[in-house]
Amino acid sequence: MGLPRPLADLPITDWPFLVGLGVAGLAAVAVLVVAIRRRGWPTRVVAGLAVVVLVLINAAAGLNTYVDFDRTLGEAVGQVPPDEVPLANLLRRIAVPASGIVAPVAIPTKVSGFVARPALIYVPPAWFRRPRPRLPVIVLLHGTPGGPDVWFGAGQATATADAWATAHRGVAPIIVAPDVNGSIDADSECVDSPAGRVETALTVDLPRFVQSTFRTLPPGPAWAVAGFSEGGSCALMLALRHPTLFGTVGDYGGLAGPRLGDTNADTASTLADLFGGSTAQFAAHEPADLLARARFARLGGWFEVGDADPEPAAAQAALAPAARRAGIATCSVVIPGGAHTFDVFSAGFADSLPWLAGRLGIGPARVPCPQQ
Repeated sequence: MGLPRPLADLPITDWPFLVGLGVAGLAAVAVLVVAIRRRGWPTRVVAGLAVVVLVLINAAAGLNTYVDFDRTLGEAVGQVPPDEVPLANLLRRIAVPASGIVAPVAIPTKVSGFVARPALIYVPPAWFRRPRPRLPVIVLLHGTPGGPDVWFGAGQATATADAWATAHRGVAPIIVAPDVNGSIDADSECVDSPAGRVETALTVDLPRFVQSTFRTLPPGPAWAVAGFSEGGSCALMLALRHPTLFGTVGDYGGLAGPRLGDTNADTASTLADLFGGSTAQFAAHEPADLLARARFARLGGWFEVGDADPEPAAAQAALAPAARRAGIATCSVVIPGGAHTFDVFSAGFADSLPWLAGRLGIGPARVPCPQQ
């Protein structure tokens, strides 16, 4: 059992909720002051604990609001959204739904052995028609902390895909949001490392399962990979290392490459912990090095970042021109005032979807890049 639907749908990033938390915190402080003056230790302890709890909740709510992570109380406590159905029910469905359906699924990792959390897969209405169409695929990668569900919560991927499908007779890409870290606070950077063979999971296990289960178009020009933050740098790295698997990439607020730290220059821990000190392996996963060594004439890349997000903005300023020089059809978008938040990440996916869809073969073939 979960929260009742009205409570689960309670918005926790709106001002009424935040003001209510603030008022509750001030009330708890007032009670603590009264308890101290009256010298009643049981009341002091209870009031003190209440103050600590409310201060922590207020801090978490403030941070959550800033990054726009969980938008409802149900999302914050991990309650399954009402538009998710078991995979078996999705595969058995006969009627064509009015909107897309999201299903959690455990993607087998027989080759990689990576212990992943369940992925989420969005299937558009057109997929349920008979004969079943073969649709393209977008693989959406999350950041850290987080998991696959954030793309369908704060990332608003369902609403974005549904809007596209509504305007195109139910046709949209199948969207796969896999787990890239194994836990909410891990950081794999999507490479094969002592933390797990994540790159193999994403480039071998995932395509085999998705294509065989959903009868999609084969990997190649009809597949794209995109992501935000860690997922953005992962997406670019994977597309450059596996250009026959992905024909298009979207990087929303990613750093210059695999980084366990928060800056582009913080490479020491990444080199030691993910690549065993091998500078050759690091270079083999570093987008700038990959772009300098080869041309990628069949690849398309969409970069989007906020100009108030300095490290990812610096990465994009360097990587987008390098991508163009390497023959990649490149769009580069900078959002004025945008920070490292889901306002930017969700906008990145929504802004890029018409362009992605055109490259995937289900939209106008030559959607122009936005004018900057």
